[in-house]
Amino acid sequence: MTLPSAIAERLALPAIGAPLFIVSNPDLVIAQCTAGVIGAFPSLNARPVEMLGEWLTRIRAALDAHDAVHPEAPSAPFAVNLIVHRSNDRLEQDLALCVRHRVPVVITSLGARAEVNAAIHAYGGLVLHDVINNGFARKAIEKGADGLIAVAAGAGGHAGRISPFALVQEIRAWFAGPLALSGAIATGDGVLAARAAGADLAYIGSAFIATAEANATAAYKEAIVAGSADDIVYTNLFTGVHGNYLRASIVNAGLDPDNLPQSDPSKMSFSSDRKKPWKDIWGSGQGIGAVRDVVPAAALIARLKREYAAARQRLCA
Repeated sequence: MTLPSAIAERLALPAIGAPLFIVSNPDLVIAQCTAGVIGAFPSLNARPVEMLGEWLTRIRAALDAHDAVHPEAPSAPFAVNLIVHRSNDRLEQDLALCVRHRVPVVITSLGARAEVNAAIHAYGGLVLHDVINNGFARKAIEKGADGLIAVAAGAGGHAGRISPFALVQEIRAWFAGPLALSGAIATGDGVLAARAAGADLAYIGSAFIATAEANATAAYKEAIVAGSADDIVYTNLFTGVHGNYLRASIVNAGLDPDNLPQSDPSKMSFSSDRKKPWKDIWGSGQGIGAVRDVVPAAALIARLKREYAAARQRLCA
């Protein structure tokens, strides 16, 4: 594993709970971290911007309290996702709060910014940048990112078209640093497959939507439980960036998921008041067939850990 030891040693499972727009909140992040995986949330989920500082204070206090009681099993670090695209008018404020609170891991999305990386490095933070192809990966590292998140085919929300095996292979041909893999991972076997392919971490999102702590409606959670890979639609209509969404939510919005128009990428928007693409049109990856119940996040992580251990044992038998 090429992760810094200060992070790797605190993980009970080599995984990140992906930051989910609207869905991820302090309750979910705390549950993820105390169960031994990196918990993450998008800074834009905290509204207004002043709430971001409150969330960071709350998360840090909860993890410190856990560590004081469980020194033998300290919590995993937490992460904040910053959208660095020019349409995010909160970036400067959110970055300043991340620096002030010394957020251990910052995940940057939709454009690599050297000045953002420098600000995080100044206090010793780790920057992971998500990418959908090898070209973007090279640009991110050139601009100072410490590591990469390969967002491959099958991932929920904004996702690429490239096979996870092909994408990791191309990145690992030149990059030896921290690498996470995203793309339909919802089992411990999938976590081990990501490691075997060359990633340090699995990046798991959609499975956490169907958890008790997630800020998702009951209907959204039930759709995750009932869904399968066939229920996922890949389109750029809703934000200008291609992503994967639940077919049922598109139908409920009065649209035909098999005949969606293309969107103009120049109209992409991530302002804090733009809710409809994620509130009404539900993001999801192709791995949801493994999600059978709505459970606490700790129970989901416990399942993943059992499956991961069993998969390793099978390979070593």
